[in-house]
Amino acid sequence: MAPLPIPEVVSILLVDDSLGDARLAREALRESKVDNAMYHLTDGAQALAFLRREPGYEEATRPDLILLDLNMPRMDGREVLAELKRDADLRRIPVVILTCSDDEHDIRLSYDLQANCFITKPIDMNQFIKVVSSIEDFWFSIVRLPK
Repeated sequence: MAPLPIPEVVSILLVDDSLGDARLAREALRESKVDNAMYHLTDGAQALAFLRREPGYEEATRPDLILLDLNMPRMDGREVLAELKRDADLRRIPVVILTCSDDEHDIRLSYDLQANCFITKPIDMNQFIKVVSSIEDFWFSIVRLPK
């Protein structure tokens, strides 16, 4: 079976209020096999403005994948996910929940809101980097995404 074509540059939107986790994700993606551009926003309201290309984000790139934390200020990841999946222009963007929560309610609710997968962030730095690399490998080497 021939490998799936990979876009020249994949765009990843990380929505997470943890600057440390964002730094680790950027580090993991820097060493990637796939050329990528990562955009980082720290709350859900910013993320929706970015995705909808509202003022201040008119030139925003539409991401190929969203990594979304659940617990953030202003608008949490649950609210963002619900808004994304209601929006006909945005609902096909794959959303990976990447959060510290391992609460069964959060897992069920995320899937009810049509998250593509739910991953609890590892506490160990090396494991976190490995998880982010695995997410990228899966979504850009194995899965076929809509254009």
